[in-house]
Amino acid sequence: MKILTFHTTDKRRIFELAAVAITAGGKFLFMDLLQWRLPFILCTLVAWSVYVYARSKSHSTMLKYWGFRNDNFTKVLRILFPFALVAVIACLVTGYVRGTLNLTWHIIPILIVYPIWGTIQQFLCVGLVAGNLQDMNKPLKKYWIVPITAVLFSVLHYPNLWLMMGTFILAMLYTIVYLRERNLYALGLFHGWLGALFYYTVVGRDPFMEVFGQIAK
Repeated sequence: MKILTFHTTDKRRIFELAAVAITAGGKFLFMDLLQWRLPFILCTLVAWSVYVYARSKSHSTMLKYWGFRNDNFTKVLRILFPFALVAVIACLVTGYVRGTLNLTWHIIPILIVYPIWGTIQQFLCVGLVAGNLQDMNKPLKKYWIVPITAVLFSVLHYPNLWLMMGTFILAMLYTIVYLRERNLYALGLFHGWLGALFYYTVVGRDPFMEVFGQIAK
């Protein structure tokens, strides 16, 4: 497959990397410390959607370069399917052994909405971090980009060790596939569905109540 490239300055790429770092810091402050999960998620979605829209209006090929594309969606899903199958089985078995299975109807709305948040996470951590590191004027080698991105993705899920281990392993896969195929939609769907299952099996938490439960109070 022809690798998509886009000419921009390293200054712009560093700005985007810094913005990702600020967003990551906001996650620890607003989601973990203050427990403002839904407001932070909504603000992040809006802010980065505005940035994506503005950049796409200035550069017509920007969306495809970042990975917001449909032409190779099915191909990427086929690549991810064997890993997804193994991951689903591993989640169910691990949850059963640990006694953390928590499969309720709450997983249904999470399976619907979480891929949206998953796509944004993939855009930030894989698209902007791995993509910019690959396309700098002096790019990093892939064998550095993959672990760096995986470590970042893992640290964002601190302090839950199960989430950190799971996201590190999957982020290695996400980054390798992204650098090869550049499709955020397939990765976001994979992230959302598998992430939801991981929460309700291995972690034993209920993201539905964590995010929307405050509204009902």
